This record gives sequence, C-alpha cells and structure tokens, in this order.
Amino acid sequence: MILIGERINAGFKDIKEAIVNKDGDVIKKWAKIQADAKATYLDVNMGTASKDPETLCWMIEQVQSVTDLPISIDNNKPDILKEAIPVCKKPPIVNSTTAEMAKLDTLLPIVADHDASIIGLSMDETGSPPNVEKRLENAGKIFEKILEYNIPPEHLFLDPIVMPLKYKQDQASSILEATAQFRFFSDPPCHIVCGLSNVSIGAKHKQLLNRIFCTMLIANGLDAVILDVTDKELVHAILTAELIMNKQIYADSYIEAFE
Repeated sequence: MILIGERINAGFKDIKEAIVNKDGDVIKKWAKIQADAKATYLDVNMGTASKDPETLCWMIEQVQSVTDLPISIDNNKPDILKEAIPVCKKPPIVNSTTAEMAKLDTLLPIVADHDASIIGLSMDETGSPPNVEKRLENAGKIFEKILEYNIPPEHLFLDPIVMPLKYKQDQASSILEATAQFRFFSDPPCHIVCGLSNVSIGAKHKQLLNRIFCTMLIANGLDAVILDVTDKELVHAILTAELIMNKQIYADSYIEAFE
C-alpha cells in the first residue's frame, strides 16, 4: 500500500502559521513524524496561505532536509508546478487533475517531462460524479489522455472521489464499484487512490468510518491512500486487509515487521 501522509497541509492551523511565519521547524517536525510512521510519500500543500511558487519550493526543501521520502505536490497550477517539480529530489506525484480536457492538456506535458506521476480525479467541469457510470467515463478520459503523452499507466493514480457518508450515503456503494472497475483499464493497472478522510467529514465516529471504508476499498482494488499515517489503528487495518487479500505474506509479526 502506498501511504501518502496528509499532514503538511495549510488546512491545519500550525502548518498555515508556519508558512506565514516561514517557520521551517514545524514543517520538518511533521515530515519526520510521518516518515517515522512509514509514509511512502509526503503530501505538501500550501493551500490559501500563499500563491507564491517560492513558498511551495521552500516547503519541499524543508521536508527534504529531514527525509528522503518522495513528495506529493498538492497543487495543479502549471506555473507553480514548473518551479516546484525540479526542486523534488525524486519524481513526485502531482495532486491532482480532473477530466477537463483543457486542464489535462496543460498539466500532462509537465508531468511527462519530469517523469512524475499524477492523481486523476474522476470528475469533470460538471462537478462530482453522481454514479458509477460517470466516474468510469471521467476516469476513462484521463486514462486515454495520459497515453497520448506517453505517460505509463503505473504513473496514474485514479481517484473515485470519496464523498462524506453523513451527507452522501447513497454514494458509498458507487465509489466501491467504480474502484473495482478502475482495475481493468490496463495491464499493468494504474494505481487507485483516495482522500480517505473525506468519507468521515461531519461524522461522529471518524476513525471507525475511515478504517472500515478503507478496508472495503482495498478489497475493491485500492492500493494508495492519502491519510493520517499516524493513526496506528487505521494503518494496522490497512496492513491486515492487504494480508487477507493475499497481497502480503502472512507472519504472526506482520505488524511489528512493518513498524
């Protein structure tokens, strides 16, 4: 499982303040915490705290000063990406694009030029998909487009668009079914990713919802997730789900081995 640590995000108060005050210690602290928790990538998002490419580059440099984990650049502005991607010591993931053709034609050449990967959201200019069919249609458009730019399927992370269960309960089964269908676009397949915490927005039992939904997604092909990698029970549930799906070799000490 590809674990993308979500915590270096200006949506969190301490990260936003660190960006505004150029306090690199806070960025470094969360980079080390998530690296120690065995993240695979670290998402870096300056959000509304800044619109300056130099700020994002600075954040990436802070992260890379304490860990060699690759970066997930949480920004889809071409002018910003052109400056931020070269700062990355390893090929990053660009998070993210939609199935809008104009947006794809702008972003994919940058991704291809730097051997990067990209998260493709299965939505278009009409908004969030209402059903399985629309998710598949949008994902298919993204998949066809990456091939035009000679981007290999394994560099594409398709996102079925996770909706809050509290407000969009009818969407959960559609998300699971679309995830299962994404696996059949190619061989080798593209990756399937989600922003897990979206499912528990506004809910009381956030951690429980995240754990259960993630394990169900894994059963349907999910192999990457943007998550709170410090939530040990969630990570242990992911490890166990992968074990049950025969993606890992069983050992009594499988959790200890991961840690």
